[in-house]
Amino acid sequence: MSALPEARRSQRWVRRLRRYRQGLGGPPPLVVEGQLTRMVGLTLEAVGCQAPIGARCVVKAPGSEDIEAEVVGFAGDRLYLMPTGVIHGLVPNARVIPTTRVCEAPVGESLLGRVLDGAGKPLDGKGPLDHIACAPLAGKPINPLARTPISEPLDVGVRAINALLTVGRGQRMGLFAGSGVGKSVLLGMMTRYTEADVIVVGLVGERGREVKEFVQNILGEEGLARAVVVATPADTPPLMRIHGAMQATTIAEWFRDQGLDVLLLMDSLTRFAQAQREIGLAIGEPPATKGYPPSVFARLPQLVERAGNGDQGGGSITAFYTVLAEGDDQNDPIADAARAILDGHVVLSRRYAERGHFPAIDIEASVSRAMSEIVDDEHRELARRFKSHYADYESNRDLITVGAYQRGSDPRIDRAIDLHPRLEEFLRQDMQEQVSWSESIEALRQVLGPADG
Repeated sequence: MSALPEARRSQRWVRRLRRYRQGLGGPPPLVVEGQLTRMVGLTLEAVGCQAPIGARCVVKAPGSEDIEAEVVGFAGDRLYLMPTGVIHGLVPNARVIPTTRVCEAPVGESLLGRVLDGAGKPLDGKGPLDHIACAPLAGKPINPLARTPISEPLDVGVRAINALLTVGRGQRMGLFAGSGVGKSVLLGMMTRYTEADVIVVGLVGERGREVKEFVQNILGEEGLARAVVVATPADTPPLMRIHGAMQATTIAEWFRDQGLDVLLLMDSLTRFAQAQREIGLAIGEPPATKGYPPSVFARLPQLVERAGNGDQGGGSITAFYTVLAEGDDQNDPIADAARAILDGHVVLSRRYAERGHFPAIDIEASVSRAMSEIVDDEHRELARRFKSHYADYESNRDLITVGAYQRGSDPRIDRAIDLHPRLEEFLRQDMQEQVSWSESIEALRQVLGPADG
């Protein structure tokens, strides 16, 4: 009889131990640490551990703070890591510990009015980010057959673009320019005047002082209230510059998925490509075209294709990517690749900028591939006539300027000469002047007058 109570006590102890074991959970997974064996430039090499591409590792250096790095390649038993911050204090044989962290971007409505760095941390001194979620940096591809077609024009507040290079909601445009021709000013005009619910700005690889200037002088308090700025200046590691561009795109995707119309401004696509070139060359990838390895030309469409319209009934991302034409060479490899994957391009000419013609848009060299599908027949014909008269004058400018052209020799050139002052005035616009879509089309009618007989 005494054995029964003893058995019950044993069962109670077994059940209690089982509950304790369940509360403790399983044993923590084993983490195989590696060793830092080599550092060349910004590339770290580690052996003794394994981690997938894109995984985060922590490099522990004695006497200094832990350094985070991301796996960007491998060869045999070696991992190639790229640091996300400064690397001062690293020593040979430092411990390399793989983590379970993945690269994510903060998303949420509380980001509006904030300025972030490439790691998603605030730069504006307004305190930590509240009520945010996280989304993967790589995004998710959209079925091309499920995308909403580009069917309605977008008012960007710039007369020349509205009337002659009409941009559709969800279109991806390139802004091709050399240095000092008014690229930032034109971006600022579109930032303030474009009809969009949310503006996401990615400042990638630009000068650090331009970040504050863009936020304070171009966006202003009113513009910043509906904007998110992601800034990774030129002095940040190349990996952070790539993450900055991807983070801005991820944030824009989140707002698009909420059914909003987003304006995404990326300044610049060239610096994004140069950051990828630095990483590719550092890990031994062979250069292909003018020093750019093949991974650069694979990365560009992966970034650009994430913009555009979403699924049927969803929001849109209208994107402007600036492309720096080095030495004003429009056949630069990045400029050439960008033209092939974008839905049009606006070219800013140094020749016009030197004449004081702003915005310095070269109408002859610019094109919007979606324009013919989103404007009516009258607008299309007006734009064609404007470009024809402008081209007639420009192709004979030297003869006209030196007085070698005799009036009456060609009626088309005579008409172009008569119209040219009004055409140039139409293309000029002060940076503080906003011209709506309807005003742009009406001004185009007024400039050209009745159809040529």
